[in-house]
Amino acid sequence: MSAMAQMEKDSLVVAESMAATDTKKGLFVVFEGIDGSGKSSAERSIYETLANEMPGRVILTAEPTETWLGDCVRRANKDDSSGATEALLFVADRAEHGVRIAQWLREGKIVLCDRYYASTIAYQGAALKGSMGVKSAIEWLKAVNEPIIVLPDLTLLFTIRVDMALERVKQRSGISKFENLEYLREVDLIYRSLCMEDPTYFTVDSSRPLEQVIRIALAAIRAKL
Repeated sequence: MSAMAQMEKDSLVVAESMAATDTKKGLFVVFEGIDGSGKSSAERSIYETLANEMPGRVILTAEPTETWLGDCVRRANKDDSSGATEALLFVADRAEHGVRIAQWLREGKIVLCDRYYASTIAYQGAALKGSMGVKSAIEWLKAVNEPIIVLPDLTLLFTIRVDMALERVKQRSGISKFENLEYLREVDLIYRSLCMEDPTYFTVDSSRPLEQVIRIALAAIRAKL
């Protein structure tokens, strides 16, 4: 190989190495919390902030999704289907959603997701308490979710007293079957137990003013970028 050819080859290797180093890494952030915790309001504000700073790089998504599978989940909720039926529909919706999330992450996107598999474990775990027992329900829900989930890089758990969250909910219209005191207390307990098991969780006291909540949550995300 001539000296010129070797130089061209070396330059190509360096250029490819620099391109690989410059590739932006994706980030998957999940927003979790009981109804009335304020997570959705915080997520929208955070999305707007990050999207302005990094145009085209930030994705805002949610579960259930806006696909036909997400419609099935909402139909099951409206028709008061069994907890197991709802849980499996959530898993089906999540399986397809996970394919898109994985693709976004490969493209270096920052994906902000309003609810993910922890919501299913917390809400359906509480719903299945009577038929399966909480411990068995949680173990089953983890098992059916594990093969299809994309593991979050950061899970923001918005915490608030359940009675305070319900007062917020009452100010909205269309209260769902999930929004009652005893049920949400069980959901809250499951969320907190998940938080203790998973180091990717970061708790945000959402009883604070919304501006403070947003600032704390945004700082936690920036620390991962």
